[in-house]
Amino acid sequence: QVQLVESGGGLVQPGGSLRLSCAASGSIFRINAMGWYRQAPGKQREYVADITTGGSTNYANSVKGRFTISRDAAKNTTYLQMNSLKPEDTAVYYCNADKTNWGGTITRYWGQGTQVTVSS
Repeated sequence: QVQLVESGGGLVQPGGSLRLSCAASGSIFRINAMGWYRQAPGKQREYVADITTGGSTNYANSVKGRFTISRDAAKNTTYLQMNSLKPEDTAVYYCNADKTNWGGTITRYWGQGTQVTVSS
């Protein structure tokens, strides 16, 4: 099992910045990627960004150029730096980790989520 704990959410004005953190613990061996999703009220959960253990990153078009995902392998922590925040970025942000099992299948683990509110 993998446990994920997010932190860093809060209230910020439009144009402001926040940094989310996601700390992984437990059976973290063979985690091959971590990422972030978000879910706004009344909407489906949507992809935000991900990073592989090799350091490759991908972003949703809606956040490209404003958000940066990174990882600190020594701390088993992934970060999401969010700049130039917009009201439409308001959502609960969820961290995920994809782990390859010994049989070759992949299990996705989720954190509990952290609220980000962008409002003046």
